[in-house]
Amino acid sequence: LQHHTQELSLAGTPSPIQSDTRHPLTIGTNEIIDIFSRMGFVLADGPEVDDDLHVFTKLNFAADHPARDMQDTFFIEQNPNDVAKNILLRSHTSGDQSHYMETHEPPIRILCPGRVYRNEAISARAHCFFHQVEGLYIDKNVSFTDLKQVLLTFAREMFGPDTKIRLRPSYFPFTEPSAEMDISCHICGGVGCGFCKHTGWVEILGCGMVDPKVLESCGID
Repeated sequence: LQHHTQELSLAGTPSPIQSDTRHPLTIGTNEIIDIFSRMGFVLADGPEVDDDLHVFTKLNFAADHPARDMQDTFFIEQNPNDVAKNILLRSHTSGDQSHYMETHEPPIRILCPGRVYRNEAISARAHCFFHQVEGLYIDKNVSFTDLKQVLLTFAREMFGPDTKIRLRPSYFPFTEPSAEMDISCHICGGVGCGFCKHTGWVEILGCGMVDPKVLESCGID
């Protein structure tokens, strides 16, 4: 018995492979935060349980916008007399930006990572809760060229120095002009494969210049 006790108390053999207990989402988020931090962005948090005023109204969503429907948003408490007072699980981290703009004067350069919730069917490509990272940059003399350069820098830092980007016109209520951004597929090098659906491009984000109506609703001239 003594012999077996001594054997069981021996330290285990160290593994040559370094283990890492961090979740892949944490690793990816931290890498994104590090890249934008080096470009002068600071972190800003917002509530996961928020109100319609900050998630939709201040971001220029129309009163009848589909995103406000129960089929798309998880409502906790609804007020039929004043939709701005509806309580919900945030469907995007853009609401963090409206909170920040209310309490801070430009120049503003923030990054808002966090969990978001949408009433979607769970599949291999979608889930009812997922993670977003949003950036907001407000200052004088900022142009779409600055936006493009920031995103190009991010893409090359994140996916490799040979990464190319392309911007396609799109629409978001809180930006004007708006665009979707694709990166060249880093698996096939842009030649075309199953991952990029044989196009050579992979969509990774939406972007745009902050709509003046959003600035106004948040108290920024």
